[in-house]
Parts: sequence; structure tokens; C-alpha cells
Amino acid sequence: MNILYIIAMQAEAQPFIDHYGVQEVKDFFAPLPCKLYQTSIKGANGETSTLSVVLNGQQHGSDLVGCEAASMATLAAIERLHPDLVINSGTCGGFQSRGADIAKVYIGNACMFHDRRVPGDDQWGTQALGNYPVWEGAEALAGQLHLPMGKVTTGSSLDMQPCDLKIIQENGGELKDMEGAAVAFVCSLMATPILFVKSVTDLCDSGAETFEEFSRNLAKASQALKETNIRVIDHLTNAV
Repeated sequence: MNILYIIAMQAEAQPFIDHYGVQEVKDFFAPLPCKLYQTSIKGANGETSTLSVVLNGQQHGSDLVGCEAASMATLAAIERLHPDLVINSGTCGGFQSRGADIAKVYIGNACMFHDRRVPGDDQWGTQALGNYPVWEGAEALAGQLHLPMGKVTTGSSLDMQPCDLKIIQENGGELKDMEGAAVAFVCSLMATPILFVKSVTDLCDSGAETFEEFSRNLAKASQALKETNIRVIDHLTNAV
């Protein structure tokens, strides 16, 4: 199986990279800033799978986050690596009113944008929100690994405006991030299945300042993300 992870931030990916001893393939995407780490994994059934971890890269000394960088990295990676499954793994905001807690890890059961407000008829509105399909095996995977599921909603800003919250609430959003729907959009164009693995860094309805809460909990959430991703990879590579 050819598994491709798309991860925005080095801090989110590093525990995962360290666990597998994944080696960076230098300048694979040059001149794009995306970074590729790649290794082979042999499952208990004797089959060998390829694990590729692609990061958006950096510009001006900081990780590239947001929809544009995620779209760029996803398209470049699919075109060059031809994965069987794309996994968008990263941190997100959650809602304590919907059962979220810091470092709680979810499997996404749906994905949409929450900040693309396009006036007009239903066709424009539907395109703006996205509502992209997820991998058909996501629910079974969540059940077998005893992980909760939630709907991922994506916007280009770390904060959340009242109009964003209204769209999230109207559409049953539970996990707020900055890249998921952009990755899903590219996957929908490239006919490549996508799975979401998301760990909560901040609670959108806690009253805390978002960036401070995100920064305080990033390491803890990334560690929980690593542990869950190991379980996901073990399941996928042994099910080939």
C-alpha cells in the first residue's frame, strides 16, 4: 500500500517522523518548499508498504499553514507519488460542548469549508462549502481503533468570526482546522481517497485566547497524534 501523509507543521509531524526513523528525500519537490520523508514498512502479513510524509515546508522562517500551502503540497505529492490513500493529519480546534478535550484524537467523517461565503444560487453555495467525501473505510477504522469521529471544517484563519461559527453550527462541524478541506478538494479532483486524523489543541468555545491555547497544547496534541498515527499505520499495513 502506498500511504501519503500531508502535514502542515514540522512540530505536528516530528514525533511521527522520529518514531519511524523516516529519512528526508532532499529537494524532491524543488523549487517548491514542500519536504518529503519516506520509508518502507513491512506488515505482520509480510507485505511491504511505502510511507511518505509530506510537509508544506517553510517560507520567511516559519511553517507554511493554510489552504493555499496545503493545496500546493497535496497536488505536487499526488502527481509525483501516486498514493493509494492520502491522510491529512494535524492539530485542530474542537468544541467542548460537542465533547472535545485537549489532545483528544478524532477520525474525520466529513469535511467542508466554513469561511467561503459565496452569494448566489445553490450550485455556487454547494461548491463554496465543499462537503467532500472521505475514505470509505474511515468509519470501520474508527470503530476498530475505538476512536471518535467528527466533521472537519476548514478556514484560512486561526481565529473564528461569528459568521464562521454560524456556518459551522448549521452544518454540524466539530473540528476546526486550516487545511483539511483544501487537501480534500485536491483529492476529489485527483480521484484519491482521503482520511483525516486530527488532534485537538484548543477549545473554540472555552473563552481562552486561541493562539495561546494552541501554543500551550501543541506538543501534547502532537504526541497524541503520533500515538494514534502509529495505530492507524499498523492497521493499514497489516490489512493489505
